[in-house]
Amino acid sequence: MSWEDYREFELVYRENARLVYRFLVSRGCPPQEAEDLTQDTFVKALLHIHRFKGECRLSVWLCQIAKHLFYQHVRKRSREEPLPEEDDGLPPLPSAEAEAIDRDGQLSLLRRIHALPEPGREVVYLRTFGGLSFREIGEVLGRTETWARVTFYRSKEQLKKRRGTR
Repeated sequence: MSWEDYREFELVYRENARLVYRFLVSRGCPPQEAEDLTQDTFVKALLHIHRFKGECRLSVWLCQIAKHLFYQHVRKRSREEPLPEEDDGLPPLPSAEAEAIDRDGQLSLLRRIHALPEPGREVVYLRTFGGLSFREIGEVLGRTETWARVTFYRSKEQLKKRRGTR
């Protein structure tokens, strides 16, 4: 690989790293882990650039790599997490009743979001939990910024209607 290729790849990194990071965060990845996985995504992309056929945008390909790395990371982490000890010096957890009351509103909203038809559900997740702009959502999903705005608005209206019916 020549220095010119590395410079070109550095440009690709600068243009897409923030998008990949926000995509990972939108999937529920903690910020520090998202930073690490973003770096891993570009390393993997550099090693396997010969597999990129140009059938989609480069940013979409990078997000797919990031998604697969995140899923691998979650599987590995779940196998390695130790069971918590009884007295670890942390303050006591709230009672089940208090936690249920606090989370009732959140769970209700998440259920309504999950019940949205695709692609509205994905757009709401990326916008609300991932903090992606409409332009970035359009890029990730291979659509336009306007499509992302309209889809988000319509999904938000569906959520408002479902709130009143439940």
